[in-house]
Amino acid sequence: MRDFLKQILATVVGLTLFTAMSVGGLTALLFAVAFFSRDAAPEVAKDSILKLNLSQPISDGQQDEGNVLSEAISGNRSPQTVPLRTVLTTIEQAAQDDRIAGIYLSGDIPAVGLDSGYATLREVRQALQKFRDAGKPIVAYDDTGWSERGYYLASVASTILLNPSGQLEINGFNAETTLYGAALQKYGIGVQPLRAGKFKSAVEPFVRSAISPENRSETQSLLADLWSEFLTTTAKSRKVTPQQLQTIADRQGILLPEQAQSAKLVDRLAYDDEVTAELRKITKESEGDSFRQIDIDEYAEATAGNERQSGERIALVYAEGSIVSGRGGAGTIGGDRLSSTLRDIRQDEDIKAVVLRINSPGGSATASDLIAREVKLLRDKKPVIVSMGSYAASGGYQIATNANQIFASPTTVTGSIGVFGVLPNFQKIANTNGITWDSVKTGRFADLDTIARPKTPEELRVLQGVVNRLYDRFITLVADTRSIPKQKVAEIAQGRVWSGADAKQVGLVDEIGGIEDAIQAAAKAAKLGENWQVEEYPRRRSFEEQILSQFSSQILSSVLPPTETLTDPLSVKVQQIREDWDTLRSLNDPLGMYSRLPFTPTID
Repeated sequence: MRDFLKQILATVVGLTLFTAMSVGGLTALLFAVAFFSRDAAPEVAKDSILKLNLSQPISDGQQDEGNVLSEAISGNRSPQTVPLRTVLTTIEQAAQDDRIAGIYLSGDIPAVGLDSGYATLREVRQALQKFRDAGKPIVAYDDTGWSERGYYLASVASTILLNPSGQLEINGFNAETTLYGAALQKYGIGVQPLRAGKFKSAVEPFVRSAISPENRSETQSLLADLWSEFLTTTAKSRKVTPQQLQTIADRQGILLPEQAQSAKLVDRLAYDDEVTAELRKITKESEGDSFRQIDIDEYAEATAGNERQSGERIALVYAEGSIVSGRGGAGTIGGDRLSSTLRDIRQDEDIKAVVLRINSPGGSATASDLIAREVKLLRDKKPVIVSMGSYAASGGYQIATNANQIFASPTTVTGSIGVFGVLPNFQKIANTNGITWDSVKTGRFADLDTIARPKTPEELRVLQGVVNRLYDRFITLVADTRSIPKQKVAEIAQGRVWSGADAKQVGLVDEIGGIEDAIQAAAKAAKLGENWQVEEYPRRRSFEEQILSQFSSQILSSVLPPTETLTDPLSVKVQQIREDWDTLRSLNDPLGMYSRLPFTPTID
């Protein structure tokens, strides 16, 4: 209680002080911070190494703004996600930049939510391959070793170095599902599922203790496609066969350094100082404990003026995260917010084409339908091209269907055309603890939304009718927009998840390609020639707007304990469970119906 009162007092005092500041004083503060923090753009020295830290998550959207207030004052930048297009454009520019002598890939890639999925990594890998094809070296090294996710990128390098104490994980892909059905039953929480589509497995974590045969079948097929991409691509770069890698996965799983070198998956074993010496050869430095280098975000800042800044405009709109009703927030796609953005773009005559980049497992069925409608209205006025990231499933696929053309990666998780609802009740756990409910109503279904008891068969029939209607509308939408007979759509729907490669075969996507392919297609569809520029949405707030927003929240955050990044296995598992329940809390569809994958799948 004492700590609680202390936090309240600190908050009140802080807010009072903030309110008491004069407008002139605040303006002076903003001016001073902006003046002293805006250093000259970084310089790129001749024979520099472009450094890409693989442990820095790569997101589809714009870079996280971070705490610009404290960073501006201290001059220290906190680790942030880096936007995919920043990575792609800087690598492309570096390939043609005489000042860049090579690329250094360091670290391993964490599995964090929607960031750094295999579709995203495939686009980065293709950019790295073009850099290497331009005749410039790529060196990859990590002092602890790589998982498949990290090695998928590292394998493109011309030289792969591994610490003598490290390891290389080649043991196949695994998709693990946490199921809460038995736990909910144990504690007296009842769950009645509704769904349309025999493969719609999103309800399974709440009602089962093992995944269904249908879920297992579709997941096995999806993993097989992703694993095939990993085997084929990695084997080609290392001049081994996919069969050799499969044998390693089946018989060894984890390779010790000498084994990895013997299998030709790494070139040499080296310590940090030896890696530095290797990189100094590329930068033509004779001695020293470091080498001439520039981080990818600094290089992007230094070369920002080289990007296309004239001509007609193509809007690149990011839709990343779970789809929720309302405005949404960080990590989510608010149906109202995205719809408003698309509406503004539709009315902007200076924007000639739109690329909608989707990286979403779906979410609210109502919000997805709202966004899909705005995409249709937008397409009626200007070309709309969809670029699918690592996930564009369920509602994430629904908002793509009205586009003129859909691009996907072979490893995109897509499809999952289905609808579900979860109806919890707390009757048993409440009654066990002496809690009961009673009600008075004027209609048979007046208490349809109660959590005090299970739904009756008649109530389930009514709610299943809502699910069936939404599912039929989803199927009809796909049939109409994809020019596929409705009966055929019904066969490939059923909530089934497809890889991008298989989705193209069944007609759910048009082309295999990444975000830059989609942008080029948009320019072609709008007949823009070579004179155009890309404008990203949502727009990034100005420096002054970020400072003002964060200054007002700094007082509140100062009384909260700092957060930590936990990496031990137990904490990671607990964090995954927490993220599952955060996802559950974000389910805010007004009808209680959802078109979504089961939580956010992590493939390792």
